[in-house]
Amino acid sequence: MPQDRHAHTAERTLRQRTLPQIGDSGQDLLSQASIAVVGAGGLGSPVISYLAAAGVGTLHVIDDDHVELSNLNRQTLHGVDTLGGLKTDGAVSAARRLSPETTVIPHTVRLTDANAADLLAGADLIMDGSDSFTTRFIVHRAATALGTPVVFGALMQWSAQVTVFWSDPPAASGLPAVVLTDVFPDNASTHAAPGCAEAGVLGAVVGITGSLMALEAIKLVLGTGTPLLGRMMLIDGLSGTTTDIPLAPSAPPNPSGPASPSTPASQSAPSGLAASAAASAGDTARVVPIARSDVDPAAVWLDVRRPEESRKRPGPPGTVELPLDRLLRLQGGPELPLPPDHPLATVQAALRPDSIASSPAGPTLLPFCAAGPRSATAARHLARLGWPVQGYLDGGLPPAITEPPGDPRG
Repeated sequence: MPQDRHAHTAERTLRQRTLPQIGDSGQDLLSQASIAVVGAGGLGSPVISYLAAAGVGTLHVIDDDHVELSNLNRQTLHGVDTLGGLKTDGAVSAARRLSPETTVIPHTVRLTDANAADLLAGADLIMDGSDSFTTRFIVHRAATALGTPVVFGALMQWSAQVTVFWSDPPAASGLPAVVLTDVFPDNASTHAAPGCAEAGVLGAVVGITGSLMALEAIKLVLGTGTPLLGRMMLIDGLSGTTTDIPLAPSAPPNPSGPASPSTPASQSAPSGLAASAAASAGDTARVVPIARSDVDPAAVWLDVRRPEESRKRPGPPGTVELPLDRLLRLQGGPELPLPPDHPLATVQAALRPDSIASSPAGPTLLPFCAAGPRSATAARHLARLGWPVQGYLDGGLPPAITEPPGDPRG
């Protein structure tokens, strides 16, 4: 049964695992993640649906409300058949339909300062889908104390705002430590802002906003892309436009403050964020396509395809297999030790230690894939980290290849 369930999960997530930024290793990160969702209403509906569909392992859903008829223009977790029922029950049912392997833990209570620390302490990140600043400031105080990132969404009629707040982002990421009170002061004017019940809201705007929140959460868990930390996306549904505005901390962070007790997905998100920030500075590493006739006979062929592709059509003898999703999680150059079972450990061992810092002597790497784009991405990433790269195989793996050029057996 467990094997059948694993096969079902693999098939269900196949389209996203095909993305090089996810792959099998990224899917493992999602399955290990624990995310707290505050609110199972308008924003919570797309957030819970898409996080479950993505295969997030555990969702803690916090909401004490019941389903009302006026909710149903935007709260798609629920229906006329569940009127009067608990919204947390709708979250459990929706997630089960989409992703049986996702565990949804309902907390049918109102979030307060008294219980927030206990309810949110185990989460890798928090989704704030609440509809009042009273609850948002409760989330803010708990998340700031815990050092946990918060994906924030707010709605007003045809418009919305999405951002990420984080009191303690990893230092290496270079991202600012912006929190809720840097943008919205905790005062009477802020608390007087009308909610959806008073101002109204269009369901489609809610769906777009919640989907963007789910996207930000997935990026944080995977440690890929550039998160909306230090900037806020403004969505104007009437004009069909989005605008980014920069955000900054109102006071510099305390460098001697306590370390974060909660970090996303077993430390993978902070290290990934650091890598993403570095990558977003520009792909400055120059790599070139290499024709098969020009391949260095001493080059190590590096297969960055998915494992099922490599099994169907193996590379030449001596090929090192390192799928692109796993390669992109490599954070260090050849001077940093790798685990003995890492595919690049043998390459690292063959490099002369005294020359690694400048121009490594020894084998060079030649990434290849089926057609070329993935290997070009791999080559740039490796070159940025300081690995010796000849280039990438032009056009991908040619048909019926069994031996590298220059192989004495050929």
